[in-house]
Amino acid sequence: MKKNTLKKLLSLSAAAALALSLTACGGGGEAENTNTSSSGETGGTVYRVGICNYVDDASLNQIVENIQAQLIALGEEHGVTFEVEYENCNADATVLNQIIANFIADDVDLMVGVATPVATAMQSATEDSGIPVVFSAVSDPVSTGVVASLEAPGSNITGTSDYLDTNAIMELIFAADPDADKIGLLYDAGQDSSTTPIAHAKEYLEANGIEYVERTGTTTDEVMLAAQALVSDGVDAVFTPTDNTIMTAELAIYETFIDAGIPHYTGADSFALNGAFLGYGVDYANLGVETANMVADILVNGADPAATPVMTFDNGTATVNIETCEALGLDYDTIAETFAPLCTKVQSITTAESFDDLEG
Repeated sequence: MKKNTLKKLLSLSAAAALALSLTACGGGGEAENTNTSSSGETGGTVYRVGICNYVDDASLNQIVENIQAQLIALGEEHGVTFEVEYENCNADATVLNQIIANFIADDVDLMVGVATPVATAMQSATEDSGIPVVFSAVSDPVSTGVVASLEAPGSNITGTSDYLDTNAIMELIFAADPDADKIGLLYDAGQDSSTTPIAHAKEYLEANGIEYVERTGTTTDEVMLAAQALVSDGVDAVFTPTDNTIMTAELAIYETFIDAGIPHYTGADSFALNGAFLGYGVDYANLGVETANMVADILVNGADPAATPVMTFDNGTATVNIETCEALGLDYDTIAETFAPLCTKVQSITTAESFDDLEG
C-alpha cells in the first residue's frame, strides 16, 4: 500500500474537499504514517477525529470513504471543521495499539474504530480518558463486550453494527439448491465477527439434519488450503460470515470454488465484488454515512455515547456476482427470481478488486 502524508485544512468547495478526503482515505499504512484531512469551513470550531481501519478490504474501505465524505458535508452544514487522522493497522495488533496511542497523544476529540478488533482496542485504551469512541462494522457488539446493550451501550462508546442474519443466508442456499446435503463453513476462528454467525449456522444445519464441514485459516495461504480442502470434502456450498481474513483472501480463492462448481455464500457484498457467488447483508456505504452522523451528533450536538443506541440495519440485500453465476452454470434471472421472496433486494455485480474499479 502506498504511504503518503496529507495535512491540510480545507477552505475549498465541497467537491474539491471530497476529492482530497478520498485521497487521504486511500493512504493507509503504519502508525507513524498519519494521513490527515479536514472538512468544513475554516475559522469555525475544529474537531479532531482519529479513524482506524482494521484491514484493507473493499467493504471496510467503503465505510471509511463514506465517513469522510459525510463529515465533509456535515462540516459544511454546521460551519465546523472535522480534522481527520486516518490510519489502517493492517490487522497488526502492535500497530493498532500504536495508532491509538498516537491518537491520544494528538488529543483527538473522538475515535472511530472500523471492525471489531479496532473497536475493542479503542474501548480498552479510552476507559480512563473518556474519549468518545464510535465504532462501525462490529457484527456482535454485545457478545464481544464492546457495549453493555444495543439500547444503552454504556461508558464512552456506541456505533453502527453490520449484524448478519445467518438463517437468511442458509435459506438462500437451500432455495437455490434444495438437494444440498453438505455445507462448508469457511472462516477465521480468531475473528470475533465470525463466532456468533458460525454458531448460528451450525444450529440451523443441525436442526435441519444437514451435514457440515468446518475449515479455517488465519492467512491468505491458509485460507487457500482451506478452500481446496472444502473442494476435496465434496461440499455443495460454502458459507462465510463477515470475516475480514476470508474477505482479504477472496480474490485468491473464488476461482477454486468456481472450478469445482461450488457457490460461495458470504456476509458482505465486497465478497461478491471479489468473485464470490453471493454477498448478503448491509449497505456498507450507508453504514459509513450513519457512522459519520453519529460522530457529528456527539461532537456538535453533545450527544452522550453511553445513551446513544447502537444502530443496526436491514440485512435484506443479496448481491450476486453475475460472472461467477454464469461460470457456475446458473442463470442470473432465475436465481434473482428464486431469491427475491427471501430478500428486500437482489442486485448484480461483476468481479473487481474494489468498488472504485467498477465506477471507473
